[in-house]
Parts: sequence; C-alpha cells; structure tokens
Amino acid sequence: MNLVDLVNKNHMSKFAESFPEFKAGDTVSVSVRISEGGKSRIQLFDGVVIAIKGNQRNTDGHFRVRKMSSGIGVEREFPYHSPNVESVKVLKRGKVRRAKHFYLRERTGKAARIETDYSQKAQAKKNS
Repeated sequence: MNLVDLVNKNHMSKFAESFPEFKAGDTVSVSVRISEGGKSRIQLFDGVVIAIKGNQRNTDGHFRVRKMSSGIGVEREFPYHSPNVESVKVLKRGKVRRAKHFYLRERTGKAARIETDYSQKAQAKKNS
C-alpha cells in the first residue's frame, strides 16, 4: 500500500458520509462559502449534476453542476472535500441513462430539461 492510498484510507474515511448519495442527472443545491474582503457568506448554487469524477472516498473526486442564469449557462466544479463546500442537498432525482451530460451545453429551454425519476427506489434515496 503506497502513501496516497494510506492517506485516502485514514483521512477520507471520516468524510465518506458528509454528502447525500447523488448521481449525474440529479438536481442539487450546493452551499458554498464565499469570502469577500474580510467577510464570508454562504451562497447557494442550484443546478443539474452533469459529471462526476472519482468518488467521495478519494482526495481528488469532484462533481460538476450546471445551471442557467439569465439565459447563460454557468458551470462550477466542486471538489468533494473542499472546505468551501458546506453542504449538498438533492432537490430532484433525474431519470437518465448516461454518466456524463455534456450534451446539455448545446441545448436550451425545454430541451435542456431532464425527466424526473418518480420510481420507488429514487424516492427512498431522496428521503434517506
């Protein structure tokens, strides 16, 4: 076992349950701490998860969220273990078949929507 694996195992085990389980296609609300001057505040970033790299148990895992703001697409990438990410809340489960949703970049309006997953399995994950 090399040094990186040892750090992942010991240090990241306490962060494993910090976020709810979500996947690409889900609509999430990410609370991000913003520092401006001497003050800091929490800003919400609501959008669709379009990509996940790694997982919560790795030091380099991150997820990408996309939203439309005044007709312009905005994407942000959030590392799982960043001290600036306060919390992640799942708003809606998406019914999707892909792991990466980069095709949403070319779509606007109703074409950019993802169908909501109303299955019992998705509802159980949302309530837990």
